[in-house]
Amino acid sequence: GTERGTALCGALDGAPAVLLLRTRDLFSLPFPLTLPVVASLSLQAALRGWRLLLLPAAFPLARRPPPSAHARWKAQNSLDERRRALMERFGLKLEVLPDGARRWHGCRKDTPRCFGTVHSQTPQYLAAGRWTPPCCLRALRATARHVVAELEAAGVRYWLEGGSLLGAVRLGDIIPWDYDVDLGLYREDIPKCRWLAAVAAAGRPVEDPEGFLWEKAAEGEFFRVHFSRSNRLHVDLWPFYARPDGVMTKDTWLGHRQDVEFPESFLVPLVPVAFAGVAAKAPNDPRAFLELKFGPGAIENPEYPNPEVRRL
Repeated sequence: GTERGTALCGALDGAPAVLLLRTRDLFSLPFPLTLPVVASLSLQAALRGWRLLLLPAAFPLARRPPPSAHARWKAQNSLDERRRALMERFGLKLEVLPDGARRWHGCRKDTPRCFGTVHSQTPQYLAAGRWTPPCCLRALRATARHVVAELEAAGVRYWLEGGSLLGAVRLGDIIPWDYDVDLGLYREDIPKCRWLAAVAAAGRPVEDPEGFLWEKAAEGEFFRVHFSRSNRLHVDLWPFYARPDGVMTKDTWLGHRQDVEFPESFLVPLVPVAFAGVAAKAPNDPRAFLELKFGPGAIENPEYPNPEVRRL
């Protein structure tokens, strides 16, 4: 809540509170008495557009002896544990605190990602009517920035592909319901990147010093870079090569709508575009490139990866 323009939402944490609401409203909530009650009710009320008026000094507590340092530590630990359990139960991955700091509850380097195997290009969160969890987007951005930096440093010619290029043109970022990042690259440049060369030579995954896992994809002739061994959020690297007629092609086709050949002239030259916090390379006519892949109006008409399963 707010009072005279001053944010007071943080005052709900651990504070004495009196909530006045109708019984039928309370028990219409899916989690009416989940601990910590005030935080739980505040979140559920916000989703329904209910407004809460916070009166910090309206109901003072009776005088009590001050708690010991150990008692304060124990109470705070208990509150933190209940809050973490509440966030997990509600499926909330990120809290923005009153001071602007962020508290993450989702996936990390040492945990699996927040969704399972993607079926029909539709991840579980889309089927549930949600978009990509913010922790997964954070991991995807970090992986994309890392891969772009490695390719740039090695002098590999690469470019944003498919939905990743769509996101760059629309938002300068990953599409908010996407689950991976796609980059094309020249097949003959693979030996320039030490990690791709190591994967090709060893025939098995290679973990770099920052914990990103480079491997050859099981589905065909392309590469995949994971956020970590545990967290399989990833960037796909698609090796293309030019045919004698000047058309770029590749050896693995997965049947996706955007999986088509295109003239090499789109890549000469490559141009920078903003993407996930860095300047990445893109075809020199992104609109024409995207409309060749997705059809006319692809930029202005967003759609989920498989509209037959779930439409935007």
